[in-house]
Amino acid sequence: MTKKTKPRSRATVDRIEDDVAVLVVDGQQVTRALDTLPSGVREGDVVDLETGTVDAEATESLRADVRAAREQAMRGKKPPAGDFDL
Repeated sequence: MTKKTKPRSRATVDRIEDDVAVLVVDGQQVTRALDTLPSGVREGDVVDLETGTVDAEATESLRADVRAAREQAMRGKKPPAGDFDL
């Protein structure tokens, strides 16, 4: 018999507006007061909602995925004019 484990509940910080964080949880946007999240949390961080901590490994993995997707989308295209850098 296989033991089922409950999936960890995680949220990605989509953006921070004043003292409110907009999180994406299971594809849905929710808001939380910024002071209820870990100190120093920033946009793009993955937060473990069970422990109330930033999941550094998941955050770095997500950032790597975003970088790869951006590189693939830009492949063969000229970069925009100016000194805009992401």
